[in-house]
Amino acid sequence: MHRPVPQPLRLLLGLSLALIAAPACSNSGLNTPTTPSPTTPVAITETFDGTLTVNGAATHPFAAQRSGNVTAQLTLLGPDTPDAVTTVGLSLGTWNGVSCQTVIANDNAVLNSSVIGVAQSAANFCVRIYDVGKLTAAVPYSIVVTHSS
Repeated sequence: MHRPVPQPLRLLLGLSLALIAAPACSNSGLNTPTTPSPTTPVAITETFDGTLTVNGAATHPFAAQRSGNVTAQLTLLGPDTPDAVTTVGLSLGTWNGVSCQTVIANDNAVLNSSVIGVAQSAANFCVRIYDVGKLTAAVPYSIVVTHSS
């Protein structure tokens, strides 16, 4: 003998089937909010070259577009001879459009020395190289700065 399904139970079964089928339906026309995925910072590398004179200094401003590590490395310094060790000062600081306010400094920098800091936000920064009283002649230099954009 076959018994009819009561009305409330039929309604419940119908809703259950509708909920099961709903994910398979298209939601075209609906504005579903999405959370944007964070963009991955890109490392920017800038190279600053010049000649450092006796008792001289050179400042190179740059802009970091977001927070992150900032590294300045001396990749060329002085004559290319194995026994020559040239010592200078290397610093990172903030740039106000006129001068470099030193934040981190190494007064005993040699070839391949680095100064590393952390930018708390996007800002204008600077790298500075300077004679610490040890140069006897002008020396060529190259500084590679890496920061986030």
